[in-house]
Amino acid sequence: MSKDPLRYFRLEARELVDQISAGVLDLDQRPGPEPVGRLLRAAHTLKGAARVVKQKEIADHAHAFEEILVPHRSGDAPLAAEEMRELLRLNDEISSQVALMEAPASAPPPENSEKSESPPEPEPPAPSRASSSDLDELLDAVGEANAQMAPLREGLGTMERLHRSAETLADQLRTAEPGTVRASAVRLAGELGTASRRFTDAVDQIERELDDVRAKAEGLRLVPAGSIFTALRRAVRDAADAEGRRVRFAAAGADIRMGAHLLGPVSGAFLHVVRNAVVHGIEPERERLAAGKPAEGTIRVEVERRGRYAVFRCVDDGRGFDLAALRRTAQERGLIGPGARPPEDQELLDLVMRGGISTTSQVTEVSGRGIGMDAVREVASQLHGEVRVRSTPGQGATVELTIPLTLLSMTGLIVEAGGASATVPLDAVRGCLRLSAAEAATAASSGRILYDGSAAPFLPLAEVLYTGEAVPDVQGTGAAIVVDCSAGTFAIGVDRLCGTSALVARPLPELAPASAVISSVSVEADGRPRLVLDPEGLAAAVLRGHGAGARAASSVTATPLPILVVDDSLTTRMLERSILESAGYEVQLAASGEEGLEKARAGRYGLVLSDIDMPGIDGFTLVERIRADPKLTGVPCVLVSSRASAEDRERGKAAGADAYVVKGEFDQEELLAHIRRLVVRS
Repeated sequence: MSKDPLRYFRLEARELVDQISAGVLDLDQRPGPEPVGRLLRAAHTLKGAARVVKQKEIADHAHAFEEILVPHRSGDAPLAAEEMRELLRLNDEISSQVALMEAPASAPPPENSEKSESPPEPEPPAPSRASSSDLDELLDAVGEANAQMAPLREGLGTMERLHRSAETLADQLRTAEPGTVRASAVRLAGELGTASRRFTDAVDQIERELDDVRAKAEGLRLVPAGSIFTALRRAVRDAADAEGRRVRFAAAGADIRMGAHLLGPVSGAFLHVVRNAVVHGIEPERERLAAGKPAEGTIRVEVERRGRYAVFRCVDDGRGFDLAALRRTAQERGLIGPGARPPEDQELLDLVMRGGISTTSQVTEVSGRGIGMDAVREVASQLHGEVRVRSTPGQGATVELTIPLTLLSMTGLIVEAGGASATVPLDAVRGCLRLSAAEAATAASSGRILYDGSAAPFLPLAEVLYTGEAVPDVQGTGAAIVVDCSAGTFAIGVDRLCGTSALVARPLPELAPASAVISSVSVEADGRPRLVLDPEGLAAAVLRGHGAGARAASSVTATPLPILVVDDSLTTRMLERSILESAGYEVQLAASGEEGLEKARAGRYGLVLSDIDMPGIDGFTLVERIRADPKLTGVPCVLVSSRASAEDRERGKAAGADAYVVKGEFDQEELLAHIRRLVVRS
């Protein structure tokens, strides 16, 4: 196989270009020997690597980069504006050359290379971030593998019991039976003990490896929000240079991680936002000084997680939106009728989001086309989010884009309440309190708990999670979690605290609890989903006393038979089990129609809950075969599917289904109502 001398250079060059791009912008705002030294090291490394693989143009640009920086190594003399512009130009040239090398066909061959008689082998594509679909399949496979660990764990228990039985047998035979029988029993006990230890070690190792694979795969799907800051800083710098302004860029929230498919569109939209902030907002230096402001303006980009949403915010300390110019432009374009009521200031700002309105009459490279806010509006529509614009004359403006999250990395506090396990985002937790039985009873009856010298609203979490259902008989509230959010400070009571865990929260599937207190779901190592609570939704529930009376005892005394859940999707199976177990039902699972039919024939079930679209025996066929079996004909069947057509509903009814639930129209209470009506009890 022929060697590719550029393969590893491309990897190294991309990393060095990223370092140089960020370093130039750091140097522009914070000159000194430290950023100069970092840039010199990166440029020198890139120059040497480029010369090794005979990429002369990149090496020459890196050398010219060094030549500009060397006189400033001590940091005594700041870089002149012309020098900074030349560094930026060289940085762009290097970036372009490295980008051209990403396409295998465009990569130039090394100098002095000899031609081979055989055709060259195709160059492998440059490493890139895996697609979301590929990673989804990988994560699903890992989840399925983890789910298969449960039978192995059960097998370990069986091995332990056999081991103890063999030891007991050996003790009994030690005096009552001949030596050969006793020796056989002792040997059996030893072999079982060895097998059990090996079994345990193997399972533990597999679980550790699967956990490591899951963590790496999840990490590939998420990108830190700070990855878009370098491009935004450069856009601010270029716009300020073009307009002759002094502007400082600041950022916050760089460590928040989310899906790359969200950050890409947001980055493109915010390039327009920060340029507009420079051109329309930041005043010239003389004007700022006359207004009592610092000569240098500030544009700050912030990223914040707010429950199930991510908030991207651009704040500037400029003059704010020119409301008079907006009013004139709106009138000229017919957006305000001649006899219409004069719009309020916020109404004028809302008109900006309609697109095509600019407060700058002159068209330049960075302003005057009125498309900046239009781009933000389109991204908000694309990502199902919303945009808000605020402005204070003479003080600045804020553009805020809020989008729902699909994936988010966070640290959560794991809690148990009413027999259910859930996660509270740790960044919203202000503190935890241990409660005695008397303290828990007092807090529950009064709806208040004393924390940090003040009384905070209090509600047991179980009353929120089991709305309309009897709360299972568990150990009772043993701790209170004090939570902070935009609505204020409140406390929820939990049975116990189970520690913290790093997790990746993902959106709820279509079949999910319709509750405002639940923001997303994480998947544990064994494939079981754990609900992630929304602090804002919890606040609303606590403040309105949500869940009062949920502890009313059930009037039904007969014990329901187990429910059999049949679905080929691991996530849906686990989520349905979580919903049903939270409602007090015993649940067993089957991953296919064939397995579901086998289990239905082998045991007693109060109800079968099945998906329709499964390989092999589908849901329609499963129900038909259950109805055709004399022993099973009386078992109620509920079909749950994404199919919503009248034809499919009629087919389900014809097959013998007692209820048909559409995932897209799913409501947890509707499903539980069907089950309460249909389930067979012992």
